[in-house]
Amino acid sequence: MGIMARKPDYLPYIRSALTEDAVKTYFAHLCNGPVERFDLPGSHALNFLLHESLGGGGIASVRIDPQGKGFAQMLLDIEIPVPAKLAENDGLAMTKESAA
Repeated sequence: MGIMARKPDYLPYIRSALTEDAVKTYFAHLCNGPVERFDLPGSHALNFLLHESLGGGGIASVRIDPQGKGFAQMLLDIEIPVPAKLAENDGLAMTKESAA
């Protein structure tokens, strides 16, 4: 699975939150092997390899999403804490109106 930061400033926060252990814990119900994380230099992105999570591979798997695209969508549910000032600068700050 690949995760790309919208802006380079966000990558340290994504890297901090999405450790190999955090991703392994999040996918514990699906991933029976180790999780590896790789930096993709120049693209402000990370790539994760979840070993033993597709039930034998794309062709052999009986899972609904044998290629792992659904896993990537699930990973987007993990909250990434960022400083309020950084979010405000990008218009991402939560307001009372948007929280309602």
